Amino acid sequence: QVQLVESGGGLVQAGGSLRLSCAASGLTFSSYAMAWFRQAPGKEREYVAGINWSGGFTYYTGSVKGRFTISRDNAKNTVNLQMNSLKPEDTAVYYCAAAAWLKLPRVIDYRGQGTQVTVSS
Repeated sequence: QVQLVESGGGLVQAGGSLRLSCAASGLTFSSYAMAWFRQAPGKEREYVAGINWSGGFTYYTGSVKGRFTISRDNAKNTVNLQMNSLKPEDTAVYYCAAAAWLKLPRVIDYRGQGTQVTVSS
């Protein structure tokens, strides 16, 4: 049974930082690209960041470039999202996903339940 469990969300003031983590189990972690998505109330799901199986390729949506950093540890089956200089518009439920790199963001094989990030102004 595949499980992706996110942690690290919370309430932070604008300009602050949070580090999200996603622990994966039940899958061959190093065979998958990993990604972070977010969804705010009333808005479409947004592909925030992605990292290929080796960590050699990454993707960031324009609004987070230079502020967020995605990383993975294949030995620990974890993927992280370091979020700096947070803005109120970053407020959303963030969830991690496992997928094939070339099929992101349209096709996701597995996803977690999500963790709430709230940025106050």
